[in-house]
Amino acid sequence: MSLPDAIRQQALVLKDRLGLGLTAPVANRIHLDAAIAWLKHAQDVTGNGGVAQTWLVRLNKWAPAYPETTGYIIPTFYRYAALAGDGDARARARRMADWEIEIQHPTGGVLAGALGDSDQPTVFNTGQVLFGWVRAFEEEGDERYREAAARAAHWLCAIQDDDGCWRRFGSPLTGQPINTYNTRTAWGLARAHQITGERRFLDAAVRNCAWALTQAQPNGWLAHNCLQDDAQPFTHTIAYAMRGLLEVGAYAEREEFLAAARRIGDATSAALPAGGQLPGRFDARWRPTVRWSCLTGDCQLGLNWGRLFQLTGEPKYREATTRVLAFVKRTQRLTGDDPNTRGGIKGSHPIDGGYHPWQYPNWATKFFADALMMAEALRTGGPYVIRATRL
Repeated sequence: MSLPDAIRQQALVLKDRLGLGLTAPVANRIHLDAAIAWLKHAQDVTGNGGVAQTWLVRLNKWAPAYPETTGYIIPTFYRYAALAGDGDARARARRMADWEIEIQHPTGGVLAGALGDSDQPTVFNTGQVLFGWVRAFEEEGDERYREAAARAAHWLCAIQDDDGCWRRFGSPLTGQPINTYNTRTAWGLARAHQITGERRFLDAAVRNCAWALTQAQPNGWLAHNCLQDDAQPFTHTIAYAMRGLLEVGAYAEREEFLAAARRIGDATSAALPAGGQLPGRFDARWRPTVRWSCLTGDCQLGLNWGRLFQLTGEPKYREATTRVLAFVKRTQRLTGDDPNTRGGIKGSHPIDGGYHPWQYPNWATKFFADALMMAEALRTGGPYVIRATRL
């Protein structure tokens, strides 16, 4: 590393820690437009229709397209297209869905990692691309998307253990063979059920969530719920698990899943500081174990609290969404000449924190956009469309 680069990086960390150069929060739509512009740029740099995994600050380059998160960026673009009347966002969502079909594994699964990292399918990535194909089918009516979703869902059902856990085909990139955050994969199966009516898919989703509850402590904390260290999971994976339980519970009308999600939502919102900067990891007693914030998890939890408000009407959840987003807005650069960072969201704040340090992962910005659209729906009383209507 050259001396100027080292100085520049030290300056970035120091500014983050001292709160220098942060953005004054403005209207949701301004932040949202900037986030979507960044995601469009992250798609353009790949040249293949997928969205680049992350901007690597220290290497000054983009990682390759990432099948997993491109899959769940698709619904974000369709949602934004409807909100903003943006035909370009809609066309881009179709290109993403088509690209996912082009690279779908012969088994029906979705590849692990960024493009080129692995030739093997993995459970979680497959579940996340289901969201894209399902929404593309709902929007476009193209049978190719329903067929791709059905193939992926059948593969997930075939490799699921009898107790509902997925113990095979975990990500080779995390080193954690069992993941309770696969409840978000279960939600993907529930979404596949919505467009196919295939009972097998919903049954598998319910089995996985029921298994996840066997890993829950009375306070809501879940074992086996981290990419790296199960003793102190990231808010990112905490939010993944919570959302899966919440949505499968709402769709399948399983009160025990909803109650489990609410315990997680209550514990995390209770830990939210007045300034909105939530610590990035928590132990089994819901005590923070780090001082840096996982911005992805902040955005996801903001979205989840918004969903809890929609389902319960309790103002504390709406207030938590507003507070955490006010903090994340401050970390988003709305001006500047660098399109690789302008409008994007970092992995951690400060930038050298423990979740994707020195990076702008595409899913951080995706969840920020989703949470902003949720916040705007809560503010105006308008819809936040998930497409939850049964066949």
